[in-house]
Amino acid sequence: MSFLKLRTDAALKKNKTVRSSMPYKQAVNMGIIFTVEDKQKHDDIKDFIHRLEQEGKKVTVLEFLPEKKDNYEFKFDFFTIKELSFWGNINSDAANAFAEKVFDYLYYIDRESNPLILNLLARSKAHFRIGRFNDNEQQYFELMIEQNSSNRDLINSMYNYTSKLR
Repeated sequence: MSFLKLRTDAALKKNKTVRSSMPYKQAVNMGIIFTVEDKQKHDDIKDFIHRLEQEGKKVTVLEFLPEKKDNYEFKFDFFTIKELSFWGNINSDAANAFAEKVFDYLYYIDRESNPLILNLLARSKAHFRIGRFNDNEQQYFELMIEQNSSNRDLINSMYNYTSKLR
């Protein structure tokens, strides 16, 4: 994992993507990335996707699937720890394509930090990245939400703040 951290730090420095927020109503391409936890989180994220799609947003989702966790419905693209090389490279076509995609907004929906997802956020071409507040991760986000209760509350807070952007 130390090589992954080195690669992540290098990606943060090298990534020259212009970060900016656009009015929520104009945003079209939305990304959602998260770590699989349980059926409840899966359902909460499906509800969030449905809400965004009802507003005419195009939503792309990527999940990190930890060992011994169920991939509910196999509905989303995913990657696993097995796709991390010794040298800290993520060898997943789905993950690498996600990092290259230009999103208007990219939501990172985890309450606990995931170093593999942070690597993708560092490499991301997204214009506006939203995540849960963590003092040590400010360089990965344009907007951080202080939310310590459920995943559903985190999602709702993220939506409430971003949908008001003008």
